[in-house]
Amino acid sequence: MRNHLEPPEPIILKLKRASEDALAAASIAELLGIEGAAASQYFQQFSGMVKVEDDDLPGLEMPGKNAKQLAFNFNFTNRNRRPPTDPVNAMLSLAYSMLAKDCTLAALAVGFDPYIGFYHQPRFGRPALGLDLMEEMRPLVAESTVLSCINNRVVTEKDFVRAGQAVNLTAPGRKRFFQMYEQRMSSLITHPLFDYKVSYRRALELQARLLAKTLTGEIAEYIPLLTR
Repeated sequence: MRNHLEPPEPIILKLKRASEDALAAASIAELLGIEGAAASQYFQQFSGMVKVEDDDLPGLEMPGKNAKQLAFNFNFTNRNRRPPTDPVNAMLSLAYSMLAKDCTLAALAVGFDPYIGFYHQPRFGRPALGLDLMEEMRPLVAESTVLSCINNRVVTEKDFVRAGQAVNLTAPGRKRFFQMYEQRMSSLITHPLFDYKVSYRRALELQARLLAKTLTGEIAEYIPLLTR
């Protein structure tokens, strides 16, 4: 709603309804269905938050008849991964990987086993609890980093290479992306529960501690991080 050029009211209403349905879900399977449908609707509108037009980006015109196939742009039509096949999905996947790592470290710092989660089911080598903690932080950190890189021209179409079907950042582009991610993680917000300023990195640990207090019965229910 804050970043979209023209937030579509029907989708906003559907997402609000999904958030209410999620609270009433009777099983993990039902919750997965609600989340999957909401994610699909969300990513259908993701391109509305990308403020760069192809015509604004130099270098898209390339000689030769295959120029359009070879040139990169920031068009986004759907979420894809394993491998990501376009620049926006490549940055989203990288941002999610970095955030999952930081959430896993936050879980470890509090004393959790990050491989045993609630929402994400155990699977060999997958930090399920880290992924659980990451859910509420995705738009606040990962997607915000990606949109800042694109909209502020920190990363351009020249910073990507193709390897088979996969699209990846070049080494210089990846370095600037890491800098933007760390800048986002270091930015300060007022925590809605404690009412003092913390960085997003510190907020990760606070959320893990709130989860621990919920499990030990010190507080009645887990309080997610909502910035506005």
